[in-house]
Amino acid sequence: MKPYTLICSALAVLSMPALAAVTPEEAKQLGTTLTEFGAIKAGNKEGTIPAYTGGLTKAPAGYKAGSGFWADPYKDEKPLFRIDAKNMAQHADKLSEGQKMLLKKHPTTYYIDIYPSHRTAAFPDKVLKATVRNATTCKTLKENLAVDQACRGGLPFPIPKNGYEVMWNQQLAYAGELGTTTEMSRSWVVDSGGKVTMTAEQSTVQEKPYYQTGDRDEQMYSRAFSVTRGPARRAGEASGLLDYLDPTEKPRRAWSYTPGQRRVKLAPEFAYDTPVASQGGVTLFDELFLFSGKMDRFDFKLVGKKEMYIPYNGYKYYFECKEDDQFRPAHVNPECERHELHRVWVVEATLKPGMRHVYSKRVYYLDEDSPNAGMFDAFDQSGALYRSSFISFVQLYDAMVPYAVKNAVYDFNKGMYALLNDSLSKGYQIPKTMRSEKEQNAEAVVARSSAR
Repeated sequence: MKPYTLICSALAVLSMPALAAVTPEEAKQLGTTLTEFGAIKAGNKEGTIPAYTGGLTKAPAGYKAGSGFWADPYKDEKPLFRIDAKNMAQHADKLSEGQKMLLKKHPTTYYIDIYPSHRTAAFPDKVLKATVRNATTCKTLKENLAVDQACRGGLPFPIPKNGYEVMWNQQLAYAGELGTTTEMSRSWVVDSGGKVTMTAEQSTVQEKPYYQTGDRDEQMYSRAFSVTRGPARRAGEASGLLDYLDPTEKPRRAWSYTPGQRRVKLAPEFAYDTPVASQGGVTLFDELFLFSGKMDRFDFKLVGKKEMYIPYNGYKYYFECKEDDQFRPAHVNPECERHELHRVWVVEATLKPGMRHVYSKRVYYLDEDSPNAGMFDAFDQSGALYRSSFISFVQLYDAMVPYAVKNAVYDFNKGMYALLNDSLSKGYQIPKTMRSEKEQNAEAVVARSSAR
């Protein structure tokens, strides 16, 4: 791998002890030279990345509140330029290995349009205040595998000192106090022959109890469950994932339900490199939303920051592209995508000696403004590129929610890809209230779905 050009602030953190919180002097950068969530506030010297000015909090014309569809504030913008197989070498230092592979393999059909960069991520004031508090108080525990529950309410590590802290930021990224729901979220797989198959149509609930109070378990940081409506052979199935701040003491609690068995079963296999059946087996449980679960099988090394072209402000991708038009035989329709230049944290995850996983290494590129957005490359045991994933980001401006769920995963070994968490037909909803803890347990979820 070529050496990265490191941003100065990232260089500083690499030499510090893994478990030490930042000093009060360092923390003074937050809200001054750094944003409250730790991104570099200034733009770059070329002017191609703007300064951060608070994000996007005003709805554009045409937005209908409560519709589940957020209007594109940049719909009239044109690409600055296009990257294709012919000129990709000029931009190689700002492209991931997965992006390069797509351009090389599909020179006549795939391209990357680069649009003006907009730093749209915005957060509620109480989240920003909790994040600044965390800078000098929040710590990882148990060799970086756990986080103190006192960190709840804010991004845990606005000035991360190692790769684990960056990945905890990704897992604990703010996604709204009450989470989001979908009435019809679809997963698609496109095989090597270009055939499109819907592998799941589901109603879903995702929430981050890490940002909630009330009757939520203070150790629980994430909960997601889904009820399958289609295809017909899988209708009525349900599953859920609950993750905790100390997975060494309280590991992931996963469950599943099938109508044939008519009972809820624990599903401890829903972790690590187990393929996700509802996503056609193209994705693994520990790469849901880029990464998900316990970090004990890999060493996570913080490489630094660099500028890269990543999927961003993908309002067309989320809300406007026609469902059938978003697919091409070997890749997502590039007309539906939008890429911008942003600074990203680069983390290399290398499989630990003696640990088992289908990947030997993964490289993550996570947006400095919203760490739940970005991409990763995954390599097999021979070191060859195996899969790449790209998760696009939109700011839900009226709710101050940086949102990143819709993603594409490419399996270069099999020549197929998946498009996941697609809700073009019904949109995405932010609930006004959240059900009680009793109403959120597996049996209650199944009972409600069976009563429909």
